[in-house]
Amino acid sequence: MNFKFLTLLTFALILSSLVNAQQKATVKGVVRDEKGKAVELTHVALNNRSVGITTDFRGRYEIKVPADTSFSLTFSFVGYKTSTKELRLPPGEIYTLDIILLQTATVLPTAEVREGRMPSGTISRLNPKSAQLLPTVGGGIEDLIKTLPGVSSNNELSSQYTVRGGNFDENLVYVNGIEIYRPFLVRSGQQEGMSFLNSSMVSGISFSAGGFAAEYGDKLSSVLDITYKKPSESAGSVSLSLLGAELHAEGTDKSDKFSYLVGTRYKTTQYILNALETKGQYRPDFFDFQTLLEYKLAQKWDLSVLGYYSRNKYKLIPETRQTDFGTFKEAFRLTIYFDGQEVDNYNTGLGAVTLTHRPNKDTELRLIASAYGSAETETYDIEGQYWIGRLETAIGSEQFGNVIQSQGVGTFIDHARNSFKASVVNIEHKGTKVDNNGVLKWGARYQFQQINDRMSEWEMLDSAGFTLPRPTDIPGSQNPGIADLILNQVARANNQLKVHNFNAFVQQSWNHVSLDNNTYTFTAGIRTNYWGYGNEWTVSPRFSAGIKPDWKTKIQFRLAAGVYNQAPYYREMRRFDGSLNEEARSQRSYQFVAAGDLDFKAWNRPFIFTSEFYYKYFDRLTPYEIDNVRIRYYADQESKGYATGIDFKINGEFVKGIESWASLSFLKTEEDIKGDSYNYYLNTDGKRIDFFTENQTIADTVTVFPGLIPRPADQRFQFAVFFQDYIPRYPTFRVHLKLIFASRLPFGPPNTERYQQTRRMPEYRRVDIGFSKQLLGEDRKASKSVLTRHIKNMWVSLEVFNLLQISNTISYLWVKDVNNIQYGVPNYLTPRQLNLKFVAEF
Repeated sequence: MNFKFLTLLTFALILSSLVNAQQKATVKGVVRDEKGKAVELTHVALNNRSVGITTDFRGRYEIKVPADTSFSLTFSFVGYKTSTKELRLPPGEIYTLDIILLQTATVLPTAEVREGRMPSGTISRLNPKSAQLLPTVGGGIEDLIKTLPGVSSNNELSSQYTVRGGNFDENLVYVNGIEIYRPFLVRSGQQEGMSFLNSSMVSGISFSAGGFAAEYGDKLSSVLDITYKKPSESAGSVSLSLLGAELHAEGTDKSDKFSYLVGTRYKTTQYILNALETKGQYRPDFFDFQTLLEYKLAQKWDLSVLGYYSRNKYKLIPETRQTDFGTFKEAFRLTIYFDGQEVDNYNTGLGAVTLTHRPNKDTELRLIASAYGSAETETYDIEGQYWIGRLETAIGSEQFGNVIQSQGVGTFIDHARNSFKASVVNIEHKGTKVDNNGVLKWGARYQFQQINDRMSEWEMLDSAGFTLPRPTDIPGSQNPGIADLILNQVARANNQLKVHNFNAFVQQSWNHVSLDNNTYTFTAGIRTNYWGYGNEWTVSPRFSAGIKPDWKTKIQFRLAAGVYNQAPYYREMRRFDGSLNEEARSQRSYQFVAAGDLDFKAWNRPFIFTSEFYYKYFDRLTPYEIDNVRIRYYADQESKGYATGIDFKINGEFVKGIESWASLSFLKTEEDIKGDSYNYYLNTDGKRIDFFTENQTIADTVTVFPGLIPRPADQRFQFAVFFQDYIPRYPTFRVHLKLIFASRLPFGPPNTERYQQTRRMPEYRRVDIGFSKQLLGEDRKASKSVLTRHIKNMWVSLEVFNLLQISNTISYLWVKDVNNIQYGVPNYLTPRQLNLKFVAEF
């Protein structure tokens, strides 16, 4: 009887499955834009519910739909107009439906709010058009990234950013699958010039603040994956402003086999830098050129060439500086008169060739060869004669705000003759195979690094003719101390390295839609990396999962976990004195991310609320300090630590038809340096000895282990807003606002141990706003004028930087008086300034 029952039950289940399958139909196809390019990650929703799928990298989709009933499929992606199709299919039919999505106008207000995010991962998509009108001193793409949750930056002159407690060196940047490197010798944002990314050439922006998949490289913090345009018609743009000019052109030949994308930029921040407190002759001169050429060799073979050259030159002849600092009760004024100059050159180049083969519609194979070269020099001899005065702080005094007492005078000399040359050659293979169940990706890369670093720099301090530090004066002494000539921060090196590296990965993704219309996505992968200098192998397994339940409330849950190893490039190996730590090892972290995305409507407009909780445990770190954008590692030390926090983001149509967002981040990151300690001494009364005298007796010694201390990027709180608006009935008048408030970062005096660097600099507060007017648009009538006939869009904008005129601190200048008392004088960033910009698209 049991056997008969089981047989009947099995037959009933099979029959039920067959009947259920017959009640379903299948719709599949390809989603492209109006230029014929596949639109990856397009959201395909059934009957406007959260149930749905996303298209793959070829724009393809396949979805089960109910049979013998009318239904609708909605296709949407940020930056494109939503397309909806009504269908009714018989049971079992496989229907092909190809979709063309139309891009929204560049300036006119219209938007489809959709969180472009991988269902199982932490990669989010951004609309590159948002970066073109963003008011910014630096680069458009990076400044857009700085408004995202988990991302921090307290320097508007730099394109660098930190992510969830990391540093600049922990961020991966790719362009068309090719890794991009940052300059090595740059110390400050005003020297940096332009980043690699040209916003006029970008078609896609993908970003992850942590927990990214195995297909991405071996860094600890984040991934920025940029895709350049693939032109299908002739087009171009020109941009002119008080900060420089940009020009780009794109097009194809008549056969559509060959396409080109070319961009060149010139930037000078002289107008901005002249407003800094250090007055002098600023000569920043930045230029770059890049191109992407693609040719279709055969039906299944494509060839692309990416080329880049950058020439950044920075010259400064400082003259004077005056800075007031301190507190309301105890205020000081520093006045410096300079002699000398600084001349820096940063020249970089990159060339990459990609051969792509598609043996069938489901497989793509790529062979990539790339070479990167950098030649940088840093030379300066600057003498500063400084005077420190105490200010009158009594409000009723006639001398209020004036110097009433001299605290000391002195001289410092900074000297450097640094040269850095690097070349990186990569040969790699990447493959992708798509089937009905998911996507398989794999890759392997061989890398050769060659570095030639010559370093010679020092600093000397002198106060009123006494070289610092000077011996303590003892009244009546027959033999007063004579100070030796001591140079501070001396670094000399001549290092040459040749390093061979290898890494590989394999990754599988699965998609599943259950019978109850829940969507599940899983991704699992593993990376291995060999670092030749240290003869070290590392393994990094990673996993992520996502679920979109078929609930009335549109919500999605995501989970990611993995191991992340970062091998030293070169900076992590170099000690403060220029020597190398030959026993350096890869840094390692274990990361966990739990997240949720909620789709909802407010004021009858779409919004998305995203939250991500993360925890990162570091069992192997290299401590570092940061001054402006210069990172110096304590290369012979090792630490362990953690970073944990929660990020929130809400984006949607705060103004109808335009997407804006706000992000809120909380973070805490600390580290414990292995083996660090300090001693203090007790006298016979059991009291601590702070100052020694000739008759002082030491009764006991106490050893203190500092334990956990804040890491340099321990920014506990950040709030950022990217907001767009327009005048009702006059949508061609628009406003673009970027607001950032970030809490205080740790810092400390130079030449000190890490546990002494726990002071906090002031908060970073900045508002930039831009007002733009569209002069010509794509929807206008055809023009008969020769000048405007070929112009698609034209607008002019007025940008106000640092609208609230807040003096933000980026670093400190450290000076001493004759008593060896040290003063930290804040280095302020740029004040309020205006910029006028003109942009035309052809």
